[in-house]
Formats: sequence, structure tokens, C-alpha cells
Amino acid sequence: MPRPDRMRMPLAMAFLVMHALSPQAEPRRSTVEECAACHGMDGIARDTEVPHLAGQNERYLYNQMMAFRSGKRVHKEMRYMARAMSVAEIAAVSAYYAALPPR
Repeated sequence: MPRPDRMRMPLAMAFLVMHALSPQAEPRRSTVEECAACHGMDGIARDTEVPHLAGQNERYLYNQMMAFRSGKRVHKEMRYMARAMSVAEIAAVSAYYAALPPR
């Protein structure tokens, strides 16, 4: 029987694919691709100033994104990114990075 944490990544990816295929006024890159510009598709950041996200706790990632979104946690770029994402996208990205193997 597959472990629940192993099921999250396929579910998150399915959500992101459905989101990418849905009609929108202006197409935009997938949410993971936007995050990957700094944090890497594999969740391992290439810059020492950027945290690795692979294998982090899903709830922690979600809560941090919500804190950036509200301004409770201050970071100019992350606040912009979090406010551009829906709550469902934040949940999907949190599940995606949490499901990746840590470094």
C-alpha cells in the first residue's frame, strides 16, 4: 500500500497540470516553475542565500507562504510571489516540495 506522503506529489502535479491547461486571460508559467527559478525543481537552491525546500514539512511550507502573503513574515520577493498565488496553488507547491527527497 503506498504511503500517503508518496501520493501527495502525483496529486500536486495533477493539480498543476490541470491549472496550466485551464483557460486564462493570460497564460503564465506553472507555479512550480516560478518557484524553481530560485528554489530549484528538485527543491535544492543553487544560491546560498535561498533555502532548500526539498523534504521540508508540508504544513511548515504552507504556513510560511501564508505568512509571506499576509506580510506577517517580511520578504519583498516572497510576499509578491505568495500574493500572486491562490491558496490552492500554495498548498500544491507545499505538497510538491515536501514530497521531494531532502539533500
